[in-house]
Amino acid sequence: MAGEELTTAVVVDDHPAIVAGIRAWCAAADPPIEVLDSGTTPAVAWTEPGLSADVVVFDLLLNREVPAYPDLRRLVDAGRSVIVYTMREDRDTILRCLDLGAFACLAKTEGPKHLVQAIQTASRNLPYTPPAMARAIGTDNRPDRPRLTPRETDVLVNWFACESKEMVARKLNLSVRTVNSYIDRVRIRYANAGRPASTKAALVARAIQDGLVRLDEL
Repeated sequence: MAGEELTTAVVVDDHPAIVAGIRAWCAAADPPIEVLDSGTTPAVAWTEPGLSADVVVFDLLLNREVPAYPDLRRLVDAGRSVIVYTMREDRDTILRCLDLGAFACLAKTEGPKHLVQAIQTASRNLPYTPPAMARAIGTDNRPDRPRLTPRETDVLVNWFACESKEMVARKLNLSVRTVNSYIDRVRIRYANAGRPASTKAALVARAIQDGLVRLDEL
């Protein structure tokens, strides 16, 4: 662990057994993940120590039949990296969560391996696509997909594959300012379509949904 920054999480879930399982899985991870706090309402993510957590693990239902989409949106709008962890694994629910800006959406049936990996990658702002989410994305046939120019697509795909915008600029013989301009244009197109993508991970999810990149290219 020397020289590595510890990944932290806060768990919003009203099932004690689920919370205990997540704590155990995180403690056994390599490297370990520290669960700073847990609670049955989103309030635990808005107050310390949960407020300082790198990642919010969020149960979408929270002891009610109506999904807590407004709470998810508020967390995302505040810049939190949210992993939706839910019993619902239907396509519409997963796509709705992604459209609201969730980093990833996992079914509770997918087990510890995917949740731990999602938390670790979310803390580094890297993309991760668990199986249920991959199925939902692969069958997304909604008509509200923004149309990108070939150059916008080229910049976007190269940015996903590179560690920095500076590397993209060198590869495509562009200035960093121009690379930023193309990426900003893409973000605006998605925002105008009602599908905002404020982070790189969210933009990766959008690009996969819309067939701009394939999962095996990431």
